[in-house]
Amino acid sequence: MHKDNTKKDNISKEKEKEQIEEAFETKVLEIKRVTRVTAGGKQLRFRAVVVIGNKNGKVGVGVAKGKDVAQAVEKATLKAKKNIIEVPIINDTIPHEVFAKAGAAKVLLRPQKQGRGLVAGGTVRVICQLAGIKNISSKILGATRNKLNNAQAVIKAFQQLKIKQNYATSSDSTKK
Repeated sequence: MHKDNTKKDNISKEKEKEQIEEAFETKVLEIKRVTRVTAGGKQLRFRAVVVIGNKNGKVGVGVAKGKDVAQAVEKATLKAKKNIIEVPIINDTIPHEVFAKAGAAKVLLRPQKQGRGLVAGGTVRVICQLAGIKNISSKILGATRNKLNNAQAVIKAFQQLKIKQNYATSSDSTKK
């Protein structure tokens, strides 16, 4: 009887994991062939950059290498799930303008009025869609087309976002 209970517990845990996975949508940003030259010759691998999001304020980016494309994508997806961040969204846009830099990539994100739409290209557009942001204007200011650095810059920018209500509650507690 004890074994039956553990089987039921395992089945319920697996169902919960499946529901969590279904809530998140994944998109592969980039797959590159990378080689490492050693004394025995070149070692070929693949690097995958994956973005994961639930279109409700949670988004993450993962990077991983594997011997084949499927293995690289799977490992990158697992890393993206571990690196999920919460993006503050107010009226389908971000609370304020923000600038971030990662490597040579520089990204500027600006909030937009309702109905303006998603004015962003490439990497920024994919990440904003998966985060659930519907009205935003963005510009990649760096001269790089490196999707990984652009994605990391967008994530850094999202981490810098603050909601004014948080400032109000923290300042009220310090005054008392």
